[in-house]
Amino acid sequence: MLNNENIINTLKSEIPNAIESIEDTYGMLTLTVDKSKVHELILWLKNDKSMRFHFLTDLCGTHTPDNKGKEIGLVMHLQSMTENKRIRIKTHTTEHAPTFKTLTDIYDAANWMERETYDFYGIKFEGHPDLRRILNVDEMTYFPLLKQYPLEDQTRTDKEDNYFGR
Repeated sequence: MLNNENIINTLKSEIPNAIESIEDTYGMLTLTVDKSKVHELILWLKNDKSMRFHFLTDLCGTHTPDNKGKEIGLVMHLQSMTENKRIRIKTHTTEHAPTFKTLTDIYDAANWMERETYDFYGIKFEGHPDLRRILNVDEMTYFPLLKQYPLEDQTRTDKEDNYFGR
């Protein structure tokens, strides 16, 4: 039976120094992986006969500007249908070089997920067969989910407390 301890021990022996941190959030194993080894680790998880993580459930970006040197993140959820096990893989990079190796050579489903992540976060995927905007207009010059702008227009005056009896 596949459990978190087996996964961790096997990965540490098969791909040394790849795992930066381990969490167990609500029963889901979460591994933070070195950017240079994430592709190798995911390929191994898919191809290993005891793991069989054949399904990429989700792939999305994150932007945490306060996390210096690791502002841009990538989160992937994998599932082993045969073992009924899910795992979350996280990796990070700087906002000055938001590039990761594509997973389209491992999972066909990564194609549109990576395009969506590029479209909203500006994360580039090396080796992607067709990396272009998928939901936003092509003329858009920014990436809307990056936390570079205030959530509200700072020049608005209709949200002052005195208008609400405070």
